[in-house]
Amino acid sequence: MSLRTPAPDRLGKDFLSILDLTPSALSHLIDLGARMKSDRAAHRTGSQPLAGKHVALLFEKPSLRTRITFVLAVRELGGDVVELPDGVLFGARESSEDVARNLERWVEGVVIRTFAHASLERLAAAAPRLHVVNALTDEEHPCQALADILTLEERLGSLTGRTLAFIGDGNNVAASVTQAAVMSGMHVRLASPEGYVLPGEVVDACRAAAADGATISLTTDAVAAATGADAVYTDVWASMGQEAEEGARAKVFAPYQVNERLMSTARPGALFMHCLPAHRGAEVTDAVIDSPASVVFDQAENRLHMQKALLSVLMG
Repeated sequence: MSLRTPAPDRLGKDFLSILDLTPSALSHLIDLGARMKSDRAAHRTGSQPLAGKHVALLFEKPSLRTRITFVLAVRELGGDVVELPDGVLFGARESSEDVARNLERWVEGVVIRTFAHASLERLAAAAPRLHVVNALTDEEHPCQALADILTLEERLGSLTGRTLAFIGDGNNVAASVTQAAVMSGMHVRLASPEGYVLPGEVVDACRAAAADGATISLTTDAVAAATGADAVYTDVWASMGQEAEEGARAKVFAPYQVNERLMSTARPGALFMHCLPAHRGAEVTDAVIDSPASVVFDQAENRLHMQKALLSVLMG
């Protein structure tokens, strides 16, 4: 998990973590994503900052939203997409560092969805001219968090002093969402079973990055976390690579299902959030995910707009 302190008030060469941003840089990026969303809805094409540039995609994990939205983002910004085959980057054929050194001679950047976050960091360090974007690792999912903050701002306005409850596993989504939320001034309550909490070093890094008095609290009580919250967020109980644990996790996480009873403890009009795909009937009921409170498809849509903003700033 990335423990870097926030970067200067701009994006650097790579985007591996929400902690690569300062609170103000995050806010500026969200504003740009909102403008790009408005322009697209009005059929305003604007400039094409990636014109003549190539961006490679490498996905070692399955993907629907991430892959499609990055392909569309690159194309709508005027760039060309190169999709790399599985096994190229972190396989046994050659070192990932050598792959990165080759790629930087041909493409502007590479968007990677892989397993170990440390592998992504080593690759980024090996190629000083190659922009590397984290499209999900086992430890962090920063592009999802960008879309989440845009969605929250669209519905709630200013996030300062608002409360987000994250119910479930202290996984990669929980880490990135917590980082982005506290940097946006939100209080975050994390409810997880014992043994599945967000790691202490991640919580410490989030607290160090928090803005406007934002706080983080951890509990094993889902009701305590959700009570009075402005938004309730959950994710699958067994992430990619944890399929063998699915049965055991289902028993442990059963008290953490987001259902109508749990949502009734949140603030009236509270939002329900999920990064998708959802296991309906497990971490969330149909009644909640299909309710007017649900913004899950807004989150999915906003992946496109925030990734366009990200790529335009990083590689434009």
